Amino acid sequence: MDEMPESRRPAKCVRVLLAEDQGMMRGALALLLGMEPDIEVVAQVGAGDEIVRTALTARPDVALLDIELPGRSGLDAAAELREECPDCRVLILTTFGRPGYLRRAMEAGAAGFLVKDGPVEDLAEAIRQVLRGETVIDPALAAAALSAGPNPLTPREADALRASADGATIADVAAALHLSESTVRNYLSAAIGKTGTRNRMEAAREARRQGWL
Repeated sequence: MDEMPESRRPAKCVRVLLAEDQGMMRGALALLLGMEPDIEVVAQVGAGDEIVRTALTARPDVALLDIELPGRSGLDAAAELREECPDCRVLILTTFGRPGYLRRAMEAGAAGFLVKDGPVEDLAEAIRQVLRGETVIDPALAAAALSAGPNPLTPREADALRASADGATIADVAAALHLSESTVRNYLSAAIGKTGTRNRMEAAREARRQGWL
């Protein structure tokens, strides 16, 4: 596919912000999308905590976000973008097609959710679709999300699992969340039961696998 000369590009291109932590993948996506005659990548970031600040400056029409980013997840950034840049549509593009991620993305206000194994032409068309106000969701992932059911964890149970996932003690988790140790134990016990696992480490792994964390 040959890149269209600037003189032949449409007067109004779709302005895209690209958030991807892997430099090679980010560069390849930017290059391929830039070959589309009506798409312009106006900003690229490699960390989640750079997304909103960059969007406020670059004013993209569409933000193309990975989920697992250093500093902050793309899902958290999507929710803030909805507040800070309401005219910017969010399209989640991730390696991990987890049903829980899809539900969280929709709750955060994302207009689309795709996995990275599709052709760039499909991604370009998805960008155009979300800009037109449509919702674009990977069909296989949508079916999996419907069969998986909702996230059973409460926000506090999820917080406790996240805080304890790296081997932190109950006291560490309690201090981080400003809770009593007994309350943390109750949250973790509930999370273990809801995930059908034997301990908090297994519960955290299962919750991540499902996309609940």
